[in-house]
Amino acid sequence: MNRKKKVAAVAIAAIMACGVLAGCDNLTTKNVSKDYAQVIATVDLSSSDDLKEGGEFAGYGELVGEVGVVKRDLIASYVSSGYSIQQQYGWSYSDVFGAIVDSLVNRQIYVQYAKLYLAKHNDADGNEFTVDGYKDAIEKAGPNASTDAKEAAGLAYFLTQEEKDKADYDLKHSINDAIDSIEEGFIELEEDEHDHTADADVRTLPTGAETENSDYYTTDYAIYTGRESLTSLGEYEPVDGSTASTRKKAYTRFLANLSANDLVSKHEDTSDFTKLSYYAMEQKSAYESAIINKMSEKFEAEAVANLDDDWAKAEYDALLRSQKDSYTNDASAFETAFDGISDTSFVLAAPQSADDSGEMKYDSYGYVINILLPFSDLQTQLLNESSGDFGDDKNNHFAARTALLNMVRATDQRGTWFTGHDDYSFEAGEDAYTAGNADRNRLFFENGFSKTGEENAKYETIKNYYGKYTYNGTVTETDGEYKLTPKKIDIEDFLSEMENYVKFAEYGEGQNLGIEITRKFTNYFDETVRGGYYYTDEKDGHKAGDVNYEKFVYATGKITGDAPFNANNIFVRGSWENTAMSVINELSFAYNTDTAGLNTYLGYSISPGKTSYMSEFEYAAQEVCKEGAGSFAVVPTDYGWHIIYCTFSFADVTGVDGGAFVYNADEKDVEGSFTNLYFETLKSTTASSYATNRQTEAVNAYEGCSKVYESKFRDLLDLGK
Repeated sequence: MNRKKKVAAVAIAAIMACGVLAGCDNLTTKNVSKDYAQVIATVDLSSSDDLKEGGEFAGYGELVGEVGVVKRDLIASYVSSGYSIQQQYGWSYSDVFGAIVDSLVNRQIYVQYAKLYLAKHNDADGNEFTVDGYKDAIEKAGPNASTDAKEAAGLAYFLTQEEKDKADYDLKHSINDAIDSIEEGFIELEEDEHDHTADADVRTLPTGAETENSDYYTTDYAIYTGRESLTSLGEYEPVDGSTASTRKKAYTRFLANLSANDLVSKHEDTSDFTKLSYYAMEQKSAYESAIINKMSEKFEAEAVANLDDDWAKAEYDALLRSQKDSYTNDASAFETAFDGISDTSFVLAAPQSADDSGEMKYDSYGYVINILLPFSDLQTQLLNESSGDFGDDKNNHFAARTALLNMVRATDQRGTWFTGHDDYSFEAGEDAYTAGNADRNRLFFENGFSKTGEENAKYETIKNYYGKYTYNGTVTETDGEYKLTPKKIDIEDFLSEMENYVKFAEYGEGQNLGIEITRKFTNYFDETVRGGYYYTDEKDGHKAGDVNYEKFVYATGKITGDAPFNANNIFVRGSWENTAMSVINELSFAYNTDTAGLNTYLGYSISPGKTSYMSEFEYAAQEVCKEGAGSFAVVPTDYGWHIIYCTFSFADVTGVDGGAFVYNADEKDVEGSFTNLYFETLKSTTASSYATNRQTEAVNAYEGCSKVYESKFRDLLDLGK
């Protein structure tokens, strides 16, 4: 198998774990039951010399034995992941089915190896796994248990109760998700198509909103078939519009899909899904995945056991030296890297230039959040139809635009968070920002903010989003239907909202942010006060007649905390730096119609030279990046008003001896700090590489303990020929 196919085989193996088969058309025309039951490969590590006397795992032979990979597994894996891999790589059926078989065989080799390894090496809690204990666990499954159920019991022996509970929760959750998807189709057929906003038209959600933590599990959770009382389902939450009738229909369809693929027989009692042979098969797969994860975590722990601050600091110093060498005189290479900055990809140095005193400084590359308050369609039409400014050979119509800007009215854009398929709103508490209006009482994403001291939180905490800005308008709810009337605000109203919300926001131990706003003109909309938009003579490198973009700036300002801006704290929840960015980010979700700017990492990247942005925006964005993080400006373009906030800038870095972010071992355990993110990224990369190599070594070492019978699935390999 060539390298390209090996890479994809690994991808398939990663995706297919614990995949629930929701149904597919049969890929063969033979007797389905007989065909799918064929053993297409076998794995048996007991034949290895390592299990013979004197071998590494001598005495543990009864933990493993011949395991068959059946054709049903191959079909199920193709449905859950193989088709998408086939499309991505442009493979033939022969390529993709061959890769899936390799991944299924490798998985069974590794599962058997994991059982042997865990038995020989006690786990972190000192638990001892023995052959007799393993055999007892299988016997307790009962004499009438299926082969899958017995294998699941044997696998469960090597897992802690918490690991089993997590695997069972994930399995039940995936089954409910599959039935939910079918049920939503039935519900949509029964509902009026205008009952809610189409998903495609729902405003973008903040990253992490209503996202369940991957580590979360509970034992208080059940599979819903439509027969059970909702109170008996624990934490399972039915889909919107669910009734016993729609659930029963969905469950029946789900069972039909399984039956079509010979995964449920006619004689099985389907009233309790966990008693089905299919559930035992999936539980075995879930426990296999849990053991694989356990082994990976064990290897990862080995990899990071000796990683310390001296090692991390040395890695940081090497990266800083490398970036200084690469970026000092190569702006193109820097800008490519800078555009890809993230919490796992760090840019520490930028190109350098001498200031007026001759001292070298980093150039003022930065990032900005852009909040666009747009012209209406009519205003845009009037602007396009207006005549150009007198004497302007480029036909600019700045004067007409200025008059129209005075008529721009923005509204809260979050209405579809009420009216979409999912209602994300909730009644605000006393700690919400209402601008003194008691009728403003709705917030969003109640699950998105973990409570103090909460452990095993079900939902992720939304990052970089303050979360206390109520919907700006009136909300009337009648029988689950909303009537929304957003308040229309002009630019001064917006700045007032922004100023008051910034001052309202708390960080640290009850401290409030500071903000200063300076209006650049006494009367921005009065041409006699404003003066012209063009240079009248040569000035600062500009010719007479050039556009003077400084004249467009409506206001400037800066948000501050109790200390100078520290880039290391941008993503530390509760720091003033992160709180300020989170407040502006939330206001962006509330008002911004530049939807491409929502959920960007730090915003739009800004370079000091000529950019592809509109000239007015470019000028203001570059100016706030020169002023540093926390600075903002308000300017117009032909799209409307832009509120441009700098989230990060190299202008904040004093001198060029250090990096924009500094490794400080004392901050290693401060979640979200640069040091914490950098150290965890180094550990993760090292651990993942080590664990993958160990897994590959194990698979390669026991490759001879497997057999593949291509004749059993030749019909699949020949599809498309």
